[in-house]
Amino acid sequence: MTGKIAFAIGLAVVLSACSSAPSGGSAPAPKPAEKQTVAESGRVALQRLYTTSRGWAGDTEPITIQSQNYKNAGGNPNAPLGHDGKSAVWRGTFGSHSRQLMKTYMWSGLTGPDAPSLGVTPGSEDSFSAGNTSTQPFQLVYLKFDTDQALETAQKHGGEALLKKNPDMPVNFALNWDPRRTMLVWRVLYGKSANEPELDVMVNATTNDFIRIEK
Repeated sequence: MTGKIAFAIGLAVVLSACSSAPSGGSAPAPKPAEKQTVAESGRVALQRLYTTSRGWAGDTEPITIQSQNYKNAGGNPNAPLGHDGKSAVWRGTFGSHSRQLMKTYMWSGLTGPDAPSLGVTPGSEDSFSAGNTSTQPFQLVYLKFDTDQALETAQKHGGEALLKKNPDMPVNFALNWDPRRTMLVWRVLYGKSANEPELDVMVNATTNDFIRIEK
């Protein structure tokens, strides 16, 4: 009888040890790393959009590109928007002579519940005529200076004083060909609305020289 009791106790100890030992397949899988927001300069974003647009038409040329700053740009909800010359969202328009159409594309590096899809997203098509001065395309060879450099120039012409008064003011950027001056122009746009900015500084994208403050 004693032997049976001892055997039962021993068996219970073994079973208890087996049940408490960690199983090789039961360990919880590690959580995937959260994607961080990525902001890019205008020149880098333009190259990405241009490369994608060539899949739509082999003769595309850029017409314009503009930043669209959102909250949480750069992964920091308190980061000043565009103050480093970068944006997490860029929208560009490209024209094709062979198709006589222009097409928009958006690049997004923004994360979050309300963020646009990451990467490049194609948009709508519209009729296109290179003779129309408002949609005149340009060649990438004219783009010598990037948005961070254009921002430095704009800061010397009213931007720095404006941001001192309002450190949280967003800064956006727009690139297009100026037919009157026959030059490629960065517009550095200070204010919540890029359509009605508090300050609009025009900078030569080929030389980085100050042109004027657009009224």
